[in-house]
Amino acid sequence: MLGSAGREEGVPVPESPLSILPAVFAESPLSVFPESPMRAVVAGGAGFIGSYLCTALADRGDEVHCVDDLSSGSEENIAHLIDRPGFSFSRHDITVGLDVPGTIDAVLDLASPASPKDYLARPIPTLEVGSAGTRNCLELAEKAGAVFLLTSTSEVYGDPEVHPQPESYWGRVNPIGIRSVYDEAKRYAEALTFAFQRDRGADVRVARIFNTYGPRLRPSDGRVVSNFLDQALTGRPLSVYGDGSQTRSLCFVDDQVAGLLALLASGCSGPVNIGNPEEVTVLELAERVIALTGTSSGIVFEPLPADDPTRRCPDISRAREMLGWEPRIPLDEGLARTAEWMKTIVA
Repeated sequence: MLGSAGREEGVPVPESPLSILPAVFAESPLSVFPESPMRAVVAGGAGFIGSYLCTALADRGDEVHCVDDLSSGSEENIAHLIDRPGFSFSRHDITVGLDVPGTIDAVLDLASPASPKDYLARPIPTLEVGSAGTRNCLELAEKAGAVFLLTSTSEVYGDPEVHPQPESYWGRVNPIGIRSVYDEAKRYAEALTFAFQRDRGADVRVARIFNTYGPRLRPSDGRVVSNFLDQALTGRPLSVYGDGSQTRSLCFVDDQVAGLLALLASGCSGPVNIGNPEEVTVLELAERVIALTGTSSGIVFEPLPADDPTRRCPDISRAREMLGWEPRIPLDEGLARTAEWMKTIVA
């Protein structure tokens, strides 16, 4: 079993090689699941990040049960896993309950629409998956005596007045704005998770994910990288909202998964920012995509959406100190790898 109830935040992570992700992480000092193989339930496992997490677990020999209602995930994301020994998939809505029989060592909750296009189209289901869905995952972990990991979001900081954003910052969120369905769903999910820890002794981890990108992003899903690459590769002008001076901090998906697994294996409850502290303006990102793809597309400026954050950059001091983790893949390399994959999709 992983961990035990009531572990203190900040327990150092033992050093051992990380061997579950691509070679870029082979020399990392992180300890990932020292007591493995294990059995993990991954809610939202057919989504963008969830599918990479399922792959990483399966590659190291763990048994993985993926649960996803496919409202924003895709069976294509996990097609390479379907026939793997120890991997199973069930199409299921976790807001109506979650019962997975057998021994469970970890429950990982990634089940939520994450792109603006998705959560703005499904506002009430987004709130429900952050409330009822998270509770069902927590109760499954409690019943099994398993560790629970919640993937929260940098959106809990809203449009921040503190920069970069440390985990101690409470945020500046419009609770009734257009983005509130996602922001408040995640803030509630965090509150519920720590309530389970305090009231029931649950062994929990909370990661606050910042903008993540990489292969398997859906073209034009509302995220800035996928939008820009899709537009550039199809010869359309890149849509920059506002004047493009707003900033984002972009973490390649391999780095993101390494951080999540390091947190899961640690004794640190969190919350812990998992993101890339390299800050880039949206306009600069558009220019990098144009240069990378060699497109003749120009840039068009569109009205800034309501409550769009003007700055976004994680303080990852806690991740460095508690997990020994920091991102390794430079933005230009990650964009190139993502562009190569997306070419095959938009073609």
